[in-house]
Amino acid sequence: MTLPAGTMREAVIDTEAIADNVRAFRRRTGVDVIAVVKADGYGHGAVRAAQGALDGGATRLGVVDVDEALALRRGGIDAPLMAWLHAPGLSFGRAVEAHIELGISDLDQLNRAAAAATGDRPARLHLKVETGLARNGIPPEAQRSVFAEAARLERIGRVHVVGIFSHLSNTSPDDDRDAIARFDESLAVAAASGLTPRVRHLAATQAAIDLPESRYDAVRIGLGIYGLSPFSYRSPAELGLRPAMTLRAAIAAVRRVPAGHGVSYGYTYRTDRETTLALVPLGYADGVPRQASGVGPVVIGDRRFPVAGRIAMDQFVVDVGDHPVAVGDEAVLFGDPTYGAPLADDWAQAAGTINYEVVTRIGPRVPRRTATR
Repeated sequence: MTLPAGTMREAVIDTEAIADNVRAFRRRTGVDVIAVVKADGYGHGAVRAAQGALDGGATRLGVVDVDEALALRRGGIDAPLMAWLHAPGLSFGRAVEAHIELGISDLDQLNRAAAAATGDRPARLHLKVETGLARNGIPPEAQRSVFAEAARLERIGRVHVVGIFSHLSNTSPDDDRDAIARFDESLAVAAASGLTPRVRHLAATQAAIDLPESRYDAVRIGLGIYGLSPFSYRSPAELGLRPAMTLRAAIAAVRRVPAGHGVSYGYTYRTDRETTLALVPLGYADGVPRQASGVGPVVIGDRRFPVAGRIAMDQFVVDVGDHPVAVGDEAVLFGDPTYGAPLADDWAQAAGTINYEVVTRIGPRVPRRTATR
């Protein structure tokens, strides 16, 4: 395959794969799917990913902050949408006006949300409770008073408590079950305070797959809707998922070199025979991890090769031996293994990181293009 004329590098995004992955989670869990499209849709493009997820039946979207949520609204996304991490002192007026649901982690945020409500538009809230991750969330000792105030504000029409949620650590099944027990205790306190949230959500991708008791009314799926596995020992295919991003580039230069020829900065790689070198115009400025120098996998034609030498800011080299290659040929870093591509997980292993980071770090210099069928 070749890239479109004039295209040096691109990430091809399969929105049908995103839709199919949402459907797979709906079938597996039997509850609503909240599709997490934070960090520009895990690098896939937030509006594109949101639309794919909604096409697959997601009932709500999740992002980190209000700015991300407002960008989705500007992009034409009008589905239920929540944001849960806020700058200190942030005014929630724009969020309430745009029908953005707010994750609330303390009394101050609750009061600011209520202050942003208008006569005919209460602030829609998801109260986050701390269940052991030691990040944000209402701690157990404050829940009774915060829930009571939320119930009072709901009675007078300033807020509407849509949901209660938390997050698991994914440390072990026993640790997560301890967190589930704490979440249940929080739900009991909320009920005693007069709150009746319709959407209780705790599980993200890993727990949604392996801990049925964590599913409640909805699951928040981020990594999984992009067709990536949260498990090092289970592939996306084993989970019924399809990777949605293919990162590829057009070979920019080809040269034949003798044995002993140095490659890239520092000559950490020298050829051991006469061979062909192919230049791939992607580098760490594009999000390709420099830590994967010498080992990151690339498919050219029907063959897989490792990066030869150091990954530079804009490019890296592949030693293809006697394999036929020409300028303009396609080099695939990762994508759907059904079509012979490496997985993002392969690059994560090569770089000593996780697949989440591999896809989310792909930079803005790499154009995103929606796949066509």
